[in-house]
Amino acid sequence: MELAFLNPVVERPGPWASVYFDTSRASQYAFKEQELAAREACDELAVQGADERTCRTLREVLSDLPRTGAPGRALFATGGEVVLDVPLGEAPQGRSEVSWSPVPHLGPLLEHRTENPRCLIAYIDRKGADFEVRDDYGREKAGHQEGQDWPIHRNRHGADWSVRHFELAVEETWDHNAGEIAKALAETWEETGARMLVLAGDVRERRAVHDRLPEPLKSACTETEYGGRAASARRERLDEVVDEAREKYVRQHTAELLDRFRSRRAQVPGDVPHDAAEGVPALVEAAREHRIGSLVIRPGGPDVHREVWVGREPDQIAVRHTDIPYLGDTEPVAVRADDALLRAAAASGAEAVVVHRPEDVDGDLPSGGLGALLRWPSARGERLEESL
Repeated sequence: MELAFLNPVVERPGPWASVYFDTSRASQYAFKEQELAAREACDELAVQGADERTCRTLREVLSDLPRTGAPGRALFATGGEVVLDVPLGEAPQGRSEVSWSPVPHLGPLLEHRTENPRCLIAYIDRKGADFEVRDDYGREKAGHQEGQDWPIHRNRHGADWSVRHFELAVEETWDHNAGEIAKALAETWEETGARMLVLAGDVRERRAVHDRLPEPLKSACTETEYGGRAASARRERLDEVVDEAREKYVRQHTAELLDRFRSRRAQVPGDVPHDAAEGVPALVEAAREHRIGSLVIRPGGPDVHREVWVGREPDQIAVRHTDIPYLGDTEPVAVRADDALLRAAAASGAEAVVVHRPEDVDGDLPSGGLGALLRWPSARGERLEESL
């Protein structure tokens, strides 16, 4: 899961109110139930020490959340302002989960949020294509590409040289337009930060575009006959195709990342540098040096709830509170390891992978519940041992 959406809360100091709220209730009393749940959540925040302005703002927002769409929401607030509101793929246990802490309580967010990689869709015909981007926040137009519009239709009558010449010209137009669409897709892919591509339209048209795509677009591409460019195109099944492609992408990406983690962790100690890490001390060091590329989290692991010490900045993180002053902050605070590492990973542009069902994973996982693939190995080329 890409963590860029967390930037608004990573870039601001706390303390933070973190609320995971159930919006799935649907009954004739749903509005009153939601008001009651909002009040209870904010009362609990107040008990934990949240300021009155932040509690009041959250109560107003929570009471007015729509009861349709996502079954849950995660809200993060500080200084009387809701800074981030994220839809959840599943409702939290009970009516809500709340926390008032020096840093945002991010661990449950990855547990409850369905990973929906940003998807670029191309609605293709012989003349061009319309582009659309879909993500957790909906869908929006992402431009279009128009090609040559003549000659575009074959003349099926006659068999003389001129007819054949015209048909060849039509095919050249199709091929030219496919190349222009592929080029535009590559540019839009970079601009939108998409991780998946769906080509919708007639089989010949989308195949011609696919063959002209550069990597990594080809390997991230799914094709479907549903949802061509024409207004009359059958788009009723396109949503199903996109959802299935997203689920497949997430499964494959997670499996590949875990395989890489296990193989790199298994490197022989000594002269061979390790570019995988597990255990809180090793991960804390990697976070300080912005070396985490992919953070692996197994909810329920003992290291997930372990305390570490942090300063105001995301990379001010240490196992001992006495180390924080050397990192530039004189007022360290203790927080959960998963929250601190997620904050640091998001700030450095890393991703996170949550293993929701360890029993379904083929192979072992980080023993303490936290591990990482690193952007580059430790200068020492060795795994840090537990020091506490």
